[in-house]
Amino acid sequence: MIDLRIDGDVAHVVLDNPAKLNALDEQAVRDLDAAYAEAEAAGVRALVLRGEGRAFCAGRDIAGVDPRDDDVLGYLGGLVTPLLQRMSAFPAPTFAAAHGACLGVGLGLLIATDVVYVADTAKIGSPFAALGATLDSGGHALFFERLGAHKTLDLIYTGRLMTGTEAVASGLFSRALPADELVATTVEAAERAATGATGAFRASKELVRQLRDERLGLWRSMDAENAAQAALCDTDDYREGFAAFQEKRRPQFNG
Repeated sequence: MIDLRIDGDVAHVVLDNPAKLNALDEQAVRDLDAAYAEAEAAGVRALVLRGEGRAFCAGRDIAGVDPRDDDVLGYLGGLVTPLLQRMSAFPAPTFAAAHGACLGVGLGLLIATDVVYVADTAKIGSPFAALGATLDSGGHALFFERLGAHKTLDLIYTGRLMTGTEAVASGLFSRALPADELVATTVEAAERAATGATGAFRASKELVRQLRDERLGLWRSMDAENAAQAALCDTDDYREGFAAFQEKRRPQFNG
């Protein structure tokens, strides 16, 4: 079950199937995609993703799946990848609060989120060796980029799970926090971002996407930054930011 609540300028998307550790079947993936589409249509200025119960998301719900006729490409390529692309392109800052198991598709949800705060006891890695399957949902790219080939294959071959603290120390995610502080800290960060200059945040999000997906070098990235800054000059928030600085007051951005 996927719950969506919009509180002012912040959307709260909650994975709410704790009995299955928020594992996602095909319908849940469709519902999650619809929740992001609805939040985007509402024009929110930040979004928080989290899971109820003992885990953030344990991956795909494979209960009842017969591997002899499993449509893996239909699930991963037809449903999960488009969802992750929608999440990554969401036109406002996105935040995730992740605890417990963050595996498979659950790991992919974090990869597609801008800022990820994890509980220090979260479990992150590739448990698929026991299934005869391989890591999916972008896990190879994340691990290779941040950990290198040796650590990536060590995690895959052994099935060892990193704690949230270890994952953050390895550069995978933003911050590791005590579990009882995780959601409140994440919501606070999202609410703060929702009062910021949303256009400037979108520009930075696109610049980071270009660095990641198009592998821009320093000078091409600098050219893109210059163009983004020039475009922002024509926005109300840019003028408000300069005026507030010059008048020594807090800016009031309208997004």
